[in-house]
Amino acid sequence: MNHSQSMAGVAPAQAASISFGMTLMMAMACGVAVANIYYNQPLLVMMQAAFPGQESIIGFVPTVTQLGYALGLLFLVPLGDRIERRRLILTQYAALALTLAGVALAPNAWSVVAASIALGVATSVTQQILPFAAELSAPERRGATIGTVMSGLLCGILLGRVLAGAVGERYGWRAMFWIGIGMAVMMTAVLSQILPRNQPKTRDSYGSLIKSLFRIWREEPALRRSTMVQACVFGSFSALWTTLTLHLDAGYHLSAQVAGLFGLVGAAGVLFAPIAGKVSDRRGPHVVIGFACSVMVVSWLLLGMWGMLAGLVVGILVLDFGAQSAQVSNQHIIQALRPEMRSRLNAILMGGMFIGGAAGSACAMLAWKSFGWTGVSTLGVTLAVCALAVQSWRRP
Repeated sequence: MNHSQSMAGVAPAQAASISFGMTLMMAMACGVAVANIYYNQPLLVMMQAAFPGQESIIGFVPTVTQLGYALGLLFLVPLGDRIERRRLILTQYAALALTLAGVALAPNAWSVVAASIALGVATSVTQQILPFAAELSAPERRGATIGTVMSGLLCGILLGRVLAGAVGERYGWRAMFWIGIGMAVMMTAVLSQILPRNQPKTRDSYGSLIKSLFRIWREEPALRRSTMVQACVFGSFSALWTTLTLHLDAGYHLSAQVAGLFGLVGAAGVLFAPIAGKVSDRRGPHVVIGFACSVMVVSWLLLGMWGMLAGLVVGILVLDFGAQSAQVSNQHIIQALRPEMRSRLNAILMGGMFIGGAAGSACAMLAWKSFGWTGVSTLGVTLAVCALAVQSWRRP
C-alpha cells in the first residue's frame, strides 16, 4: 500500500495531533458533564426536606447517580471503539440535557432516584472524551494531555458542588438542574464545532464488544490492578464528599452554600493533576500511585483526628491531591496497554472506579448513621490502606 492509500484510510482525528486549545476545550467538556453527578451532594439536606417522609430514599440519590454512571461506563463507553466518537459524544450530551430535565421535574423521591440513574448513565460521555484526547495525543505527551483533561474532570467534580451549594441556597435545589440543562446545550454546540471525526477501531457487534470486556480483564493484569486501586481510591474520596454536607450541618451548623464552597478547597488540588501526569511521563506512574495512596491515608488521619474546620480544610486538600494523582497515573497505565481498545479499557477502569465510589457513598451513609464522623473517617482510611496494599503487591 502506498503513502496516499494509507492516509486515505486515516480519519482527521488520527492525522493530526491535539492542540493545547482543543485539549482545554475537551477538559472543559468533561468538567461540565461530570459536575452533574455531584450537584446533589451539597443539596442533599435541601432535597430531603422537599420530600418529607422520604428522606431515607433521597439519601441514596448520590449512590444511585454514581451507579448509573458506572452502568454508562460499562455499557455505553465501549461503543467508542465501534462508533465514530464525535457523533457518539454529541448524542450523549443531548441525552444529558434530557435527563437533567427529568430530575428538575421529578414529583416525588422515587422519581428523583429514577431520573438520577438516567442522569448518571448519560454523564458517562466524559469517558468518551478522555480516551479521544489520549488517542489524539503524541505518545510522549500522553501523560500530560491526560493530566490536563483530568484537571477539567476533577474541577467539574469539585466546583460543581460549589455552584450547586450557591444556587440551591438562593433559588432552591431544582434550579441547579435547570442551569445544568443550559450548560449542556451550550457545550453540545461548542463540541459540534471543534471535535474532529475519527475512524472507529472495530466493526465488531455490540455484543462482541461487551463480551470482550471480560477477555480484556482476564488478559491484562495491569488493568486489573489499576481498576482495584482506583475503586478503593474513589470509594475513599466519595465517602468524604457524600457525608461532608451532613457533617458540616450537624457539627458546625453550616449551610449548603458553605458546604459547597469546600469544593474550592478540593479544587486547589486540581493544579497538581497535570504535574502528576508529567511525573508519570518521566518517572513512571507506579511511583506516583504509591505516593498518592500514602497521602490519602495521611489525609484521613487528619480529617478524623483534627476536630476543627482547619483540619477539614487541610484534610480535604491533601485527600483530593492524592485522589487526583492516583487517577491520572492509573489512566496513564491503561491508555498505553492496547491502543485499539482504549474505550473498552477506559470503560473497565472507570466502571470499576465508580462502582467503588457508589459503594463508598453507600457505606459512608451507613457509617454516618451508626457512628457519625468517626465511622466515616474509619471507612475512608480503611479504603485508602486497601488501595495502597493492592498497589504495593507484586507487579505483573
